[in-house]
Amino acid sequence: MACKMTAVACVLTYFALSLYFGSCYSAEYVYDVFNDEDRDALYYDTFPDDFKWSSATSSYQIEGAWNEDGKGPSIWDTFCHEGGHVYENHTGDVACDSYHKYKEDIALMANLGLKNYRFSIAWSRVLPTGKIDSVNEDGIAYYNNVIDELLDNGIDPMVTLYHWDLPQGLHDDYGGWMNESIINDFNDYAKLCFERFGDRVKFWITFNEPWIVALLGYESGVFAPGINEPGTIPYVVGHNLIKSHAEAWHTYDDQFRSVQKGVIGITLNSDWSEPHDRKNYKHIFASERAMQFSLGWFGHPIYKNGDYPEIMKTKIAEISAGQGLPQSRLPEFTEEEKVFINHTGDFFGLNHYSTNYVVNPTNENYELPGYWGSDVNVPSWKEESWPQSASSWLKPVPWGIRQILVWIHNEYDGIDSYVTENGVSTHDVYDLSDEERMKYYKSYINEVLKAIKLDGANCKGYTAWSLLDNFEWAAGYSERFGMHYVDFSDDDRPREVKDSAKLYADIIADNGFIEDNTSRSLVVEGSVLLTAFVVIIVNTL
Repeated sequence: MACKMTAVACVLTYFALSLYFGSCYSAEYVYDVFNDEDRDALYYDTFPDDFKWSSATSSYQIEGAWNEDGKGPSIWDTFCHEGGHVYENHTGDVACDSYHKYKEDIALMANLGLKNYRFSIAWSRVLPTGKIDSVNEDGIAYYNNVIDELLDNGIDPMVTLYHWDLPQGLHDDYGGWMNESIINDFNDYAKLCFERFGDRVKFWITFNEPWIVALLGYESGVFAPGINEPGTIPYVVGHNLIKSHAEAWHTYDDQFRSVQKGVIGITLNSDWSEPHDRKNYKHIFASERAMQFSLGWFGHPIYKNGDYPEIMKTKIAEISAGQGLPQSRLPEFTEEEKVFINHTGDFFGLNHYSTNYVVNPTNENYELPGYWGSDVNVPSWKEESWPQSASSWLKPVPWGIRQILVWIHNEYDGIDSYVTENGVSTHDVYDLSDEERMKYYKSYINEVLKAIKLDGANCKGYTAWSLLDNFEWAAGYSERFGMHYVDFSDDDRPREVKDSAKLYADIIADNGFIEDNTSRSLVVEGSVLLTAFVVIIVNTL
């Protein structure tokens, strides 16, 4: 009998000790589908003390007041008003009405604990025709008011010069980004902003997602200005965007930096392309090809050597020849332009949302000209088991942001990087509990922390997209990305705080992830009591 009781005591003791030690070391996960302990477990630590916490918006998506106080039309005003391009013909005419409610929005930022706010200036609000001879002082005054209100609340502005809303006049005059005349006009506009706002703005982004501008605006035509010309035009647009960026960077560097003491860069977007089999060198090659055709298209000239990636130059030239063309569809930079463009970025801005698996193509495709039709040619997909957002293109895959930050760090010699957009869409329903967005932010921000602390990536800040539900381009108001709910059926556009805002505020307040030991201590205390109880039993046997 004593032996049986001793055996029972041993089993109970083993159970108690297992409970104790398991409670100390058990892994935690955000998504059930991502539960690789070495990769996906939550990591507890804090960000560097100078880490920049921000949220973001863009002018057309939130401001409204599309024709007030001297503002000129943009290509997005025209695109929406034409009808047939946007979900249920929604427009940004009013949007969140932030033009009139910016003080309320800045109060929301202050409540979040933000120390930085990324927003864009509407080119046609300060220059209605896009030309320097049409300065609109009311538009200048509006952005001065926004900047001053931010600073009064302890929030530093992070200003994007171009977030897709080209003045319609420049498109009508000479085709906008399809014509190199745009380079001087953009530089005039940038210089005006440096002159009027640069005494208080110390963080400038020239362009938001030039990849989107070129491909969705001029190859597929699903975004303004709605040009559907795959093949050559998107690369011409990209060429002019890169040269415009370099011109503005040099203007700031030559004329303003020494006095204003700011930094200037660009924001590029990309999914992460994960080799489906990391042991297969062809899959690894496919990943690199995909990354160079996305981030490398603009990143390589600006941060590497002033020229396009070799894989882009080689493949597009080869495919162009196979299509019977006398020269490559990808334009060439002169040697002088390469020198002028090289290293025209003080930091690397990254907009990232999702991840794809990729494999190597079985053969090159010469039949369909264009970026998607023939040039990239890397088969990719998102797993059905991955979570799904309200956007068809966005499946949360947290570990992808860690991979892409490390890739940027290695590819561009440890340059300072900033996550300038990251977020997830939900359907157009009233739901302040916002569980999906909370899971997304928690997991993605934690992966950014891992990239910094475990991998050495030189990431300096994180920007949540978005502060508010807003106009989501071709999806109109059918998809919501905001941490604050906006009732677009109410003329007053009231804002309500979602639980994701509270979570983000907590992460900012902690400057990272501090382990909550409350529930764990209860488990530990219980296991200790159980152990003590077992010892008492054993001693009485």
